[in-house]
Amino acid sequence: MTHGEKAVDFFCNGYNCAQATAAAFADEAGLPSEAVTRMMAGFGGGIGGTRELCGSVTGMVWALGVYGGDYDPRDNAAKTELYQRVREAIAEFTARFGTTSCRELLLKAGCLPKPEPSVRNAEYYTKRPCAHFVEAAAEIAARIGSERER
Repeated sequence: MTHGEKAVDFFCNGYNCAQATAAAFADEAGLPSEAVTRMMAGFGGGIGGTRELCGSVTGMVWALGVYGGDYDPRDNAAKTELYQRVREAIAEFTARFGTTSCRELLLKAGCLPKPEPSVRNAEYYTKRPCAHFVEAAAEIAARIGSERER
């Protein structure tokens, strides 16, 4: 199963976009998925329902940290490399979807952005575009993150 497929599976089992994207990388982080979903819980809904930065993007950035955040805090070159990878990933997500704003992504899909979490039911999963975002964000993070290991 790819990271994107894992992320969609988490999302379709009720986890928010940030939790779903990050949890797809729990094995690489050496953490149980329950720990990752707990850590990422507040980042859903564009960070706590503010509908700002898409949770898929925050999960993607978290995943890139799993691959490249193990540097010495005084290693400016390693920090720079990670930041470049994060910018590359965000640019790719933006190129694909036009924005990283949760609010804008939902409006483009004809969904009303609101601060409260929506009830997860068949209608929700049919109408919401978020599964596409978590899948793409996880695949971007997996590809860019694995490039570091080569």
